[in-house]
Amino acid sequence: MASDQIRQMVNFILQEAHEKANEIRVKTEHDFNLEKQTLVHEAKLNVQEEFAKKEKDREVQERIARSAEIGECRVKKMKIRDDLLHTLLSEAGAKCAVVARGQNYPQLLQKLIVQGLIKIEEDEVLVYCRGEDIKMVEKVLPDAVQEYVDIIKRESSVTLSPKVSLNPKRNNDLNDSTYGGIMLTADSGKIVCDNTMASRLTLVYEELLPSIRAILFPDEQ
Repeated sequence: MASDQIRQMVNFILQEAHEKANEIRVKTEHDFNLEKQTLVHEAKLNVQEEFAKKEKDREVQERIARSAEIGECRVKKMKIRDDLLHTLLSEAGAKCAVVARGQNYPQLLQKLIVQGLIKIEEDEVLVYCRGEDIKMVEKVLPDAVQEYVDIIKRESSVTLSPKVSLNPKRNNDLNDSTYGGIMLTADSGKIVCDNTMASRLTLVYEELLPSIRAILFPDEQ
């Protein structure tokens, strides 16, 4: 009788132990599976984040490279256009040099001197020109001064007696890059009127530059 009770108690304890062990095993497996799922999920997220970061970095690098390429193309395009405009200006300058060799050049020099005198309105004026134009300027200078005096008298009833002379220092003659024309100075060089062909060409070029660009580069409009 007593042995049966002991056996029952032992069986009960063993059953409880098995059940407890089974419960621990089930809980352990559940916890393990849950932890494994969590780790797998986190690993997937990490992989996805890393992939997204690399993809974003790749897109950024592509945009940077594309932007740099576009910028480089624009710089090249601008340089080509600037070179074309400078070529156009140089060709126009060459044509100005042709004018300076024409038969009407003396009359042009006279008009440029008169215009310069009217602009600076000074009593003592020095006239500068290229070395090759000295004799021509010496010839037209008296007529230019007289024309200036006549214009002022006609417009204001004032008779002027300006002292206008040619620059005596040959090392100060204008260079060939001016394409001809004259330069007037007064008040010890503080007042300057640049009436060279190059100066006039630059003024016209800057004034017409928008129209020139519209003709040469219509796609900019």
